[in-house]
Amino acid sequence: MELKDRVISDPEILLGKPVIKGTRISVELIVDRLADGWTFEQVLESYPHITREDILAALAFAAEKLREDL
Repeated sequence: MELKDRVISDPEILLGKPVIKGTRISVELIVDRLADGWTFEQVLESYPHITREDILAALAFAAEKLREDL
């Protein structure tokens, strides 16, 4: 599975915010936690339904969106 396939937007889940597929954990939440200084390990311990690859997918998704805005 490619990283981009791990992030979905569905209007029925969190009002369409991008989330990790199969969860209600948003890209925004993951990026916020990392920006607050959390480590990958802390994120994984707090949200055990996601994987390291999901965190990387969230970051890749955020980076892609930033590139699109330029």
